[in-house]
Amino acid sequence: MTEDLSPAERYAAARIRTAEQATALAPFRELYDFELDPYQVEACKALEAGKGVLVAAPTGSGKTIVGEFAVHLALAERRKCFYTTPIKALSNQKYQDLVRRYGADKVGLLTGDNSVNPDAPVIVMTTEVLRNMLYAGSQALRGLAYVVMDEVHYLSDRFRGAVWEEVIIHLPDSVTLVSLSATVSNAEEFGDWLDTVRGDTEVIVSEHRPVPLWQHVLAGRKMYDLFEESDDGRGGRREVNPDLVRLARMENSTPFARGRGRGNMREADRERERRQRSRIWTPARPEVIERLDAADLLPAITFIFSRAGCEAAVQQCMYAGLRLNDQDERLLVREIVEERTASIPGEDLNVLGYYEWLEGLERGIAAHHAGMLPTFKEVVEELFVRGLVKAVFATETLALGINMPARSVVLEKLVKWNGEQHADITPGEYTQLTGRAGRRGIDVEGHAVVLWQRGMDPGALAGLAGTRTYPLRSSFKPSYNMAVNLVQQFGRHRSRELLETSFAQFQADKSVVGISKQVQKNEEGIQGYREGMTCHLGDFEEYARLRRELKDRETELAKQGATQRRVAAAASLEKLKAGDVIHVPTGKFAGLALVLDPGLPAGRANGHRGFDQHDGPRPLVLTAERQVKRLASIDFPVPVEALERMRIPKSFNARSPQSRRDLASALRTKAGHIVPDRHRKQRAVAADDREIARLRTALRAHPCHGCDEREDHARWAERYHRLQRDTKQLERRIEGRTNTIARTFDRIYALLTELDYLRGDAATEHGKRLARLYGELDLLASECLREGVWEGLKPAELAACVSALVFEARQADDAVAPKVPTGPVKIALAEMVRIWGRLDALEEDFKINQAEGVGQREPDLGFAWAVYMWASGKGLDEVLREAEMPAGDFVRWCKQVIDVLGQIAAAAPSSAEGSTVTKNARKAVDAVLRGVVAYSSVG
Repeated sequence: MTEDLSPAERYAAARIRTAEQATALAPFRELYDFELDPYQVEACKALEAGKGVLVAAPTGSGKTIVGEFAVHLALAERRKCFYTTPIKALSNQKYQDLVRRYGADKVGLLTGDNSVNPDAPVIVMTTEVLRNMLYAGSQALRGLAYVVMDEVHYLSDRFRGAVWEEVIIHLPDSVTLVSLSATVSNAEEFGDWLDTVRGDTEVIVSEHRPVPLWQHVLAGRKMYDLFEESDDGRGGRREVNPDLVRLARMENSTPFARGRGRGNMREADRERERRQRSRIWTPARPEVIERLDAADLLPAITFIFSRAGCEAAVQQCMYAGLRLNDQDERLLVREIVEERTASIPGEDLNVLGYYEWLEGLERGIAAHHAGMLPTFKEVVEELFVRGLVKAVFATETLALGINMPARSVVLEKLVKWNGEQHADITPGEYTQLTGRAGRRGIDVEGHAVVLWQRGMDPGALAGLAGTRTYPLRSSFKPSYNMAVNLVQQFGRHRSRELLETSFAQFQADKSVVGISKQVQKNEEGIQGYREGMTCHLGDFEEYARLRRELKDRETELAKQGATQRRVAAAASLEKLKAGDVIHVPTGKFAGLALVLDPGLPAGRANGHRGFDQHDGPRPLVLTAERQVKRLASIDFPVPVEALERMRIPKSFNARSPQSRRDLASALRTKAGHIVPDRHRKQRAVAADDREIARLRTALRAHPCHGCDEREDHARWAERYHRLQRDTKQLERRIEGRTNTIARTFDRIYALLTELDYLRGDAATEHGKRLARLYGELDLLASECLREGVWEGLKPAELAACVSALVFEARQADDAVAPKVPTGPVKIALAEMVRIWGRLDALEEDFKINQAEGVGQREPDLGFAWAVYMWASGKGLDEVLREAEMPAGDFVRWCKQVIDVLGQIAAAAPSSAEGSTVTKNARKAVDAVLRGVVAYSSVG
């Protein structure tokens, strides 16, 4: 190949190779035993050129290589790199990866409850840790050159997303940002924002999956491809498999046998129907795993949107006698598990269901969900990656970043509980879940299998699988802690400007661009209409306003008159009785009629007052033409009175033509000669209205009233007014979307000023305390410190009170009051709820809306008893039994209590000021951080 090149071309190629060898990328590529993908090379080159990068690529495509190159550059330059992740489990995993590559002396870990080698040049941390460092002005930021934000699409997260934007906005300009994201449909928009706030940023998007993904549906005994490739002359096109469409049609169709034709034919049809329908069912969980095993599609992750469902699936597979590991694998599993759990006491292992869990692992089967002990989850992850667990039943939390690729992913259902209702999963969620299928360097292809469910629509499933719309939407909202930290560092005006640079405001501003263009177009039209209505005699705009006011007043009075007439007519209908002879004034049945039934709404006959006009009286009448009809209020635009009374025979039957004929004849004889009083039209209210008289006088006196072209001008004026009204509506929409973040900040600033946390551009002593308290109930915690609510509490009592600041029940249970410790704890918790009530009322006064994600929710007391028992030294068995809570949830909430206790210890007044809170908060940390909580390295 080289021989075909000319000497000049060979020289040029050699120079390119020499130049590439001189880059930092060349030695980095040699660290890997595979060739980097083009998008990875492109991103690394941009990074080496000094640019920030946003890399959006599918799950499992290796985008973390770019983050690792940032680590490589930092070490080569003898500077620092922070690698941030959204969850502690991912931080631990990344820490282990980097230690294997660069050595334990060069890599550190900070996750809130773990601190390993914090002075290392490369530190892996959760995003919240970096945010807290930025606000505290930590010395660790000195020499920082690169920050990698893994899973940056987390900024869409409703609860934690704001942290990502805070970090991006507040990082020093000298720091190069590496943003790694799942495939999102608005990567360019996000890149534009990064370019605005961080400077030159290269956006690199890769849609290519290194391992192709095949989509299937498992129905009965057969696995169907979701798509079939068709070639219509314009290249391959994916169509929904017609076999699946036929299955869905067959399941939804009425039975073949319709009761017609000969008996033997009907029986034959029934038999055929039974045979065809017998092919369609949802396979049981053990059957699915056996099918995948037989097709060599294990290891597999089955996503079940329920913790209990995951545990039940493992039990079902064990009861079915499923064994996926051979004897050697079973022994290796036991060895690994015993080594990883050696520090857990035997009595705790019994409580945690260790032996049942171990039996499942030895068979190659496991569950994975947030309710499990973190140590157990880590073991499952390790065994799965090593191929010793081949079937995992997991909730969707596993899809969020943990490196557990599989050959196949199974979705049991396409519906999940979103916290409020059962909702269809979105295309973005489907992509995230199925993105686990296909292990790079191991599998030739990945497989996504959806189980057939009754009522399944193959077309809708194809839409899920074929859509790549996963837009990144900012969830950024200012908080009290954020406001105090910003004002303390930058002052109010600069803080407001900083918040206006958020991605949330960037998106809001971008959404009004189209509206702004329409406003501009409208304003040009308004100018043209203004010229068209110009009158040489005077100000026609003023004259048109008088005409409009007159018309509006007349319309208003007409509506009032119509309403009064309706009310009067309805009142007259209420007075009717059976046997009254009336005259129906209008409508199809106008004329003489006999009331058979007054048709009062339910309850009116018992003297109940008031009625809805839709449920007003609907009298049943016999007309003089022998028709029996039920009339409505629309048939009586004016009040009606009884003209006469008639006795209705007891033998009268409205369905009998003869009865109707006889009674109608009697009606005509009795009242046919009566001429009803014509309803005299009342004098119009407008005739006596002073405002209308004033406006008419002003119109006649206006100079433009005498203009020959008055009506032409009026038509232009009407168009002018209509367009001006529409334009004001658009401007109100723009105003509602622009400066939304800054307006929220202004309201928060005003409330904090009212409570003496801020004064002008400075934070007070109370404000400095609030600046050290992070969390959803930051202001409540600060107010409790301020009012001395926790003074004198023992460590276990303090832990119980602090739990109310972090705990949120998975499902609200308002029927049963949570159990809380008696004595000082009960008093302190009641005081916390009282303070929250005061803050809630204050937020309402300052228009701070919790529904928009800003403000303080009510403290939840549901974990107070459990953490009090634990901090008091009770055993795990007793605590979990009392708490009625899975071990994993218990550990997670304990870790959060520990985190906030640490913040309170740092923020509380010192012991020199007579406070006991700092000392007891530290003791409470030690009391909670024991047993399963202490030996869970993540949580």
